[in-house]
Amino acid sequence: PSPPPATTASRTGSSSSAMMEGESGSSKSPFTEVDSAWISTAVSAGATVDSGPVPPNPSELLASNHMAAMLRDLRNRASQQALKADFEAYLDGFSPNVQEILENFEFRNQIPRLSKADALGTLIEKLLDPAVNLGPQPVLNGDGSVKYPGLDNHGMGTIFEELVRRFNEENNEEAGEHWTPRDAVKLMARLIFLPVADQIASGTYLLYDEAMGTGGMLTVAEETLRQLATEHGKQVSTHLYGQEINAETYAIAKADFLLKGEGDEADNLVGGPEYSTLSNDAFPSREFDFMLSNPPYGKSWKSDQERMGVKDPRFVIEHGGDPEYKLITRSSDGQMLFLANMVSKMKHGTPLGSRIAEVHNGSSLFTGDAGQGESNIRRWVIENDWLEAIVALPLNMFYNTGIATYVWVLTNRKPTHRKGKVQLIDSSHCVRILARKIASCRMKTFRASATASSSSRRRGNRRFLRTAR
Repeated sequence: PSPPPATTASRTGSSSSAMMEGESGSSKSPFTEVDSAWISTAVSAGATVDSGPVPPNPSELLASNHMAAMLRDLRNRASQQALKADFEAYLDGFSPNVQEILENFEFRNQIPRLSKADALGTLIEKLLDPAVNLGPQPVLNGDGSVKYPGLDNHGMGTIFEELVRRFNEENNEEAGEHWTPRDAVKLMARLIFLPVADQIASGTYLLYDEAMGTGGMLTVAEETLRQLATEHGKQVSTHLYGQEINAETYAIAKADFLLKGEGDEADNLVGGPEYSTLSNDAFPSREFDFMLSNPPYGKSWKSDQERMGVKDPRFVIEHGGDPEYKLITRSSDGQMLFLANMVSKMKHGTPLGSRIAEVHNGSSLFTGDAGQGESNIRRWVIENDWLEAIVALPLNMFYNTGIATYVWVLTNRKPTHRKGKVQLIDSSHCVRILARKIASCRMKTFRASATASSSSRRRGNRRFLRTAR
């Protein structure tokens, strides 16, 4: 079909009729449902830089980039060489922010392989299949009912991790590094919002994830905040910020934001191998209202240490009369540094201050002798009375690991009845076993309820408190 006239689309879609009108003057879109199925994939997520906000509809998104050549037309190419050249030209038509996504996926590196194996046409056929919807928006029937539901960034992250597990088994010990179960994400969101739900005023709030993976934790937190605000008769707006070192998961996150019409928010996501949170902080001057994260634990950060400045103000601070109080941990495990990074971005001049929820394994409770980085971080946090609670999660919650994990909840605005106290919650038994095992992840859901700790848990807690002191 002929390309529709270039028109700036609003985020509400008010100009969609003008945009989608073809040369015939018909208001019916020349872009069909099968095209949307392809455009909805992260690979072909499109957005214009110069024409304002991202269109909310994948078909409009294609039009806004003047993509006159339809993917279905490529299937008729006579040779693999012609198909390869035209498909690469098709990808070249997208805007710079989408080119960044394609680059991080290293998608163009796969095209010669697909062409050589005579599989590129087959791939396009699969992506054009009307029964496949990989985008965040649902495909609707003519009567408006949902034919194929949308796939959010957490769902896309689940697919990513499953592909890693199935086809890259030699690296499957890292398969859960960028993905957090939705149950845990929802719990973390509730832990940072519910205790202050009645104190959230109308206004703008900044949310941050320092190891965002595919971005699911940010979007769940945003949804939770908006729902609570609505229930309390408040109007809130949010800005999401995230940093991610893994190129593919960063690309998934950014593609999801663009496809949902959140182009401005996508600009607040920073990622790629050069953007390690520890050695290259993307938001050094920012402070945030709510922060949540599942950083890597038990993983060496030696390469970051070599690139880090001699006195990074996040990790060399003034505390207890020491002007150079060091929070630098052992190079074999940097998870506590991620916590220190979050604390450095707390707001201290607002009524709500900041709230943090972060996942750690058990070593954060006790590793490090007095005077070492891990012990100094615990001492710094506890002596400032920022630690509100530690929640023990069920075992086997995370992909390919059965280790014990804990959610640390921090705030710099403790209510009076919590001052000087740390609440320890054992939710390890609040769980439902999956009927079918996914890798080594066996747990499906758990309830966010506080229960009496077992004797073994109490012994572990006493050890933690002794070390902290």
